Amino acid sequence: MGLSKLGKELLPERRGRRINKHRLSHLVLLILVIFVFCLGASGLNLILHGKIESKNSSTQAARGLRMESDVGSPRKSKHRRKYFPCEVGLLDSVDNLVEPTTFVEFAKFSLQYVDREDNSSLIPRFAGHQTLDERELSFNARNQTLHCGFVKGPVGSFSTGFDLEEKDKNFMNQCKIAVSSCIFGSSDFLRRPTSKQISAYSKSNVCFVMFVDQATLYTLASEGNVPDENGNIGLWRIVVVKSLPYEDMRRTGKVPKFLAHRLFPSSRYSIWLDSKMRLNTDPMLIIENFLWRTRSEYAISNHYVRHCVWEEVLQNKRLNKYNHRAIDEQLMFYQSDGLVKFNATDPNTPLPSCMS
Repeated sequence: MGLSKLGKELLPERRGRRINKHRLSHLVLLILVIFVFCLGASGLNLILHGKIESKNSSTQAARGLRMESDVGSPRKSKHRRKYFPCEVGLLDSVDNLVEPTTFVEFAKFSLQYVDREDNSSLIPRFAGHQTLDERELSFNARNQTLHCGFVKGPVGSFSTGFDLEEKDKNFMNQCKIAVSSCIFGSSDFLRRPTSKQISAYSKSNVCFVMFVDQATLYTLASEGNVPDENGNIGLWRIVVVKSLPYEDMRRTGKVPKFLAHRLFPSSRYSIWLDSKMRLNTDPMLIIENFLWRTRSEYAISNHYVRHCVWEEVLQNKRLNKYNHRAIDEQLMFYQSDGLVKFNATDPNTPLPSCMS
């Protein structure tokens, strides 16, 4: 009886223990489920985040590659047109070339240049301070002294720019035929003339001069293009320009392009080569075909896309090459000089604005 009574008294206590165990197991199971759910959600988040980061890093890497590519090469468009060289009837060899002795249509006159302005009230500048009247008179083919760049200020004033070393000046003063180009602001690659296409005569008698600034010289060196003891990289004679006259590199690039007669004062012929082009033809064959054969004194190619200054103005604005107001002012100045829109059906219109 005592044992039976004791068993009955212990039965509720055992049931309570079973209930507590069930509750505890349910609670542990619930905690485990919540933990697994949180772990799964966290893992999914990490995976998604990793994919996003991987995608972002890939995008950033691709952008970085594009930026690096854009720095070293011209930006390419998916719809960029392809242009092929036109057929030119060049001779096969420079052998037996004979320079014409006379050019009857040439006007002979003497030019002198303003090399210093002593007016201390004016800020010295590379182009000097030419008046509009002086500019108008300079178009006449006559003996005269005119502004043509490289104008110094009063003695003791600061440099107006485009300073060259004496050894380079002496070299260029002796050039009879010059091929020149320029790279300023590390804006392009150095493209060497195709040596196999250049005759031994041209290698000995033609000056190949590449004008660069200090920043471009450093870039060339980092790319493995270091001038030799004579200052040459391949056929190019590297001439370093100090104190660039203009902050705009495009504007500075116009100095050697348009003033070759000042940089090569003894040269009879000069060829300007854009830095984005490579010379694949002997320069003497170019001179024979475009000057000697036609008895011309100047040759320039038409623009391969645009045919009118008005179109060029719009393109410059689209690319934001210059201040738009400055572009408009320049165009208005050209119009006041008599420039009219190019008309392909009337090529004899005075001052046609044909692009070249």
